[in-house]
Amino acid sequence: MQKINRNVVLALLSLTSLVFLLFQLCYYKFYLSQKNGAAFSKVRGSQSGQDSTRWVGLFRTAEKMGFQWLKIINKDPRLDGMDDLSGMEIPLHYIFKLASHAIHLVVFYERSGNFLWHGPLRLKQHMDRKFVPFRKLHFGRYPGAYEKPELLLVSIDDLKVQIPKNPSSFLEEMSHSRFLECRYREARAFFQLYPDDASVDAVEFRKKAKSLLHLAALTLNNLGVKFWLSSGTCLGWYRQCNVIPHSKDVDLGIFIRDYKADIIPAFQKAGLPLKHKFGKVEDSLELSFQGEDDVKLDIFFFYEEDDHIWNGGTQAKSGKKFKYLFPKFTLCWTEFVELKVHVPCETLQYVEANYGPEWKVPVKTWDWKSSPSNVQDNGVWPIDEWDNVIQIY
Repeated sequence: MQKINRNVVLALLSLTSLVFLLFQLCYYKFYLSQKNGAAFSKVRGSQSGQDSTRWVGLFRTAEKMGFQWLKIINKDPRLDGMDDLSGMEIPLHYIFKLASHAIHLVVFYERSGNFLWHGPLRLKQHMDRKFVPFRKLHFGRYPGAYEKPELLLVSIDDLKVQIPKNPSSFLEEMSHSRFLECRYREARAFFQLYPDDASVDAVEFRKKAKSLLHLAALTLNNLGVKFWLSSGTCLGWYRQCNVIPHSKDVDLGIFIRDYKADIIPAFQKAGLPLKHKFGKVEDSLELSFQGEDDVKLDIFFFYEEDDHIWNGGTQAKSGKKFKYLFPKFTLCWTEFVELKVHVPCETLQYVEANYGPEWKVPVKTWDWKSSPSNVQDNGVWPIDEWDNVIQIY
């Protein structure tokens, strides 16, 4: 098998790193900056002009070295929420081939949630599927989200390259980096049927809910507690790519195995007093914290059984217990209100379990004890446990 010269690889990697950096700088300067955003139409050709010149330089250099290359592009999801910009395409992957060797370049982009994202390795119909053994290219097969790594310049076999300063952390992220994009097209169709509430109260609530969600994420991330968007907050993301203005709260889910006793004091230290605590760690735990004004944060803890997952509910005045059943699910990343956050990968099944087949229709009157499709009675708390399992502040 032919061995690729180290200098060839070094030159190619250096060029790709430089071109990617320049591409990112131009992208943010012309497309996403607050200062120049309004003047986008004046520089619409920049990507195909100044930026593409640098990419062409990379390809010509690679070709002179004997490489063949394949470019995979797709729509830029960062612009999907903007009607006049959606549909613009960006490079996602480059595959350089020399004899029986291949270099797979996965292009990362910065998202507004202050994280890095890459698109999927998805071939279009006209592409040569025999160019390289694509099934062996596992990195970047699905969209992925990563924390911004600190990079370290190292020498590997006399090649100076940059790697994450903490390689084990980056490799760990790879195993659970899968990313789900918000469904902007479906959200636009939803608002055609049900015009968005743009009232002062709705705008103010969304602002407060966003602030509360960011604070909750910061608090839980500092504790190392994995969480996801649940209930109405998850429905808002999936159905309309936004907070539901009449929901009046923010809902998060946490597996009970990830529970930490530090959660309550951490939120209190963050300025969110405990509003109520229902249940106990062994059964139906639920926490609620008071945010700004009347906006509250509800945290539901989920328990795993052999064939399903459930969270509990408690009626304070009667001690009645309720159980909400969900099919088993895994967690993916998404971007919501400029935040990198988890959602169930099997979002449709999750939402349908909670809200039934009519989840697309807004419901402003909601009874948590009877409205959910997956609710069932779960007995009554013994009176001698009430002081422990029903705590209201």
